[in-house]
Parts: sequence; C-alpha cells; structure tokens
Amino acid sequence: MTVPVFEEYEPAVDCTCAGCAAQRRTAARALSTRHGGHPAAHGARRALVLVTAAGVVLSSGAAEAATATGRAAGHAAGPARTDAPPDPEPATPQGEKGPLNGAGSSDPPSSALTLRGATRADIINRAKVWVSAQVPYSMKKYWSDGYRQDCSGFVSMAWNLPRNEWTGSLDQYGTRISREKLQPGDILLFHNPADPSKGSHVTIFGGWTDYRHTHYTAYEQARPRTRKQATPMAYWNNSDRYVAYRYRGLTGGAAGSGSATSFPGAGKFGPGANNKYVTQLGKMLVSRGGKRSYAQGPGPRWGEADRRATQAFQKAQGWKGKEADGIPGPHTWRYLVTGTGRSIPAAGTGSSPSTAPAFPGRGYFKPGQSNSHVARLGKQLVKRGYGKRYLSGPGPRWTEADRRNVEAFQRSLGWRGSAADGYPGPETWRRLFA
Repeated sequence: MTVPVFEEYEPAVDCTCAGCAAQRRTAARALSTRHGGHPAAHGARRALVLVTAAGVVLSSGAAEAATATGRAAGHAAGPARTDAPPDPEPATPQGEKGPLNGAGSSDPPSSALTLRGATRADIINRAKVWVSAQVPYSMKKYWSDGYRQDCSGFVSMAWNLPRNEWTGSLDQYGTRISREKLQPGDILLFHNPADPSKGSHVTIFGGWTDYRHTHYTAYEQARPRTRKQATPMAYWNNSDRYVAYRYRGLTGGAAGSGSATSFPGAGKFGPGANNKYVTQLGKMLVSRGGKRSYAQGPGPRWGEADRRATQAFQKAQGWKGKEADGIPGPHTWRYLVTGTGRSIPAAGTGSSPSTAPAFPGRGYFKPGQSNSHVARLGKQLVKRGYGKRYLSGPGPRWTEADRRNVEAFQRSLGWRGSAADGYPGPETWRRLFA
C-alpha cells in the first residue's frame, strides 16, 4: 500500500483569490484562541496538503507535481476576488529610520527631535488619505509625500514627523500613556528588540468600537495596503506587549494629559475674538472640507469665514437651529478635535444627511414601557451595529438589553458618566438616526 505524502504549503499572504483566502481562514480557525487561533491568528497559519499517489513510487519530481496540483486546486476554488478580507495580522517588516524619499534624498540628517504641532483631527485625516489612496505596503518604496510605505513610515506621516522613523524610535516622539486614556491619534506600538523584523508593528488608534473597550478602530499600514478596521485591543498577536503613546507635539492640550479635546469655552469665539483657538478652529475646519469658506487664512481674528465654515460643519452633522448657528460649542469642538463626525460635503453634493425622526420623549424608554418607539429604537441600534445585547428581537418592550445597547452607542460617541447611562435623550436619538 502506498504511503501518503504530506507536503507543507503556505498560502500566499497577498493572494486575494477565494481558494487562498479560504485556506488562510480555515487554518486560523483550526487553532484555539488560547494557542493563537482566530481571532488572534498571526497571519496565515500553515496548512497541510495531502497528496496521495496510488500505485506509483513517488519521486521528488512527482511530489513537486502533486504540490503544484494542490496549489492549482486552491486557486480553482473560485474567481479572483478584490474584496477578500485581509489577513488579520500580515507580516510587517520595516525599514530603519531615514530621510524622506529614502536614501540619497536631500533631507539633512536630524540630530535633535523636531516636533511639529498637530491636532488629533490632523493625525486622523492624514491617516485617512493613505486609506483612501490604498497605498501598497512596501519597506523599500516611498509614497508621493516622501514617507516609506511600511507601518512606521505610515505613523511618521500621520504624526507629520520630519523623517521616516521605525518602531525602535517612534517612542521618542511620544509620551507613554495607559490604554484607558487612548484617544484618536494616539498609537499602539510593539517593538521587538531581540529581532525587530519579526512581530514589530505600530497602529494608530481611531476610537473604541464597543463600550467594553475590547476592540478599536485601527489605522495601519499592513500587507497588502493601508487599511482601517476593527481590531482586538491591542492587536491580533503579542497583544500584551503593545504600548500606548501620545504624540508629544499634540496641540489643543498637554501631551499625555488627555485634555486635547477640552473645549476652551464659547467666549473664545464670535465677533471680536482674537486668539489661538480661532486659528486652531479654522485649521481643523479646513481639514474637514471648509477650505472654500476662507479667502485667506485662517488666522487668530474671528471673521465671517470662520462662522460660515463652522455652520457648514454643524449642518453636515444634521444639526439645525441654534445647534447650527456657526459658533462652536462643546460637541462641535469634540468632533473636530477627535476627527469624528461627518466632514463638510463638497460643493454640489448636498449639505446634510437625512433628517432624523422626531424624538418621542424620554418617558417611552423606561422599565415596563412597551411601545412602537422602543421597537424602532432597537431596529436602528441593530442597523448601526449596536444590537449585540439582544438575544432575540428587538421588540416593543423596554429591556436591559435595550439599555445596554444604547449605552454602547453613547460610549462610541465619547460620552461617559451620566451622558452614557443607556437611556436615549434627544441628542442620542438624533445621532442614532442621522
């Protein structure tokens, strides 16, 4: 009886065909989470391809032919797909620190750290540029902005650093913080000093995706291209070794203090105002689509351009009346500083999203209540991805599952304390249905 031959085969990490994608997913799920299986799979786990040749003596050439047949079978499982999900954690080798545009560029060497001021909105918006451009991953190539197309080059770009850094030097530009203090624009960094080419990686924190803080939106440069996706805290593998850092050049608050989102007060804005916060507001509005409101500037003196740009941003959130009067309040400021909310639409594309249905009143959402508004709320929570607490339904009777789902949505907006108690008010309702 002929003995089966086992050939080791590792599906290509950048192949998007259905066969390779299926083999990667199957291999990851075959392992328990405890031993590195899904969802903490580190890239594509090796799969065994059984090649059986009956009635013949397998030579090395026959084994190679059988292996090739196995690969072909994987690719024949379906047509090539461009929407196949990326591997959870692809290998991310990186280049060392160096000048923009690579070796041989005219950038002078930097002996001292240079910190360029940046708001959280600046950092997230620069990260979004690469996500939109789908910049291919490479540790040798440089994008048109001069930054290397690997994970550390991506963070160097988002933090607007004067040169390409690597995971062994990015911490010098940041202040270490606890994970509980993470805010959009901060990073999660793992550097493996024993072998930097294996496992070292860095991601940009884009905000929590659930109220338990088990997952967050990660902006990262990984094979095959820049991506934005929900990621386990802190990463798929080596999670306990990732360290949180906040950019030392962050403007709008002291680095590491968590005060970058603090609203300076309504008195800093409006006719007659002349201060740095007006300038900061204008720059944030320009980065969110408000450039056409400014003929020049923005600058420290409040003008009609600031009011128009602020009002356009407020209307983009679906706000009306006094909430869209062109004077920034705490909610407007928080959205701009954290890079959240909707940007100002381009000219001719419409000014605001569809209007939310009228809020029926708090009395409909209490223990013991049963009405159509509760059911409508539950369906919208499910639609927005906040229905995980429902075991069945949702239905017309208010339950603890409704409250916990509402709380999760409120926390996703950055609210805490009594503002995230799980009971919908007018603001929760409007943002949920916007």
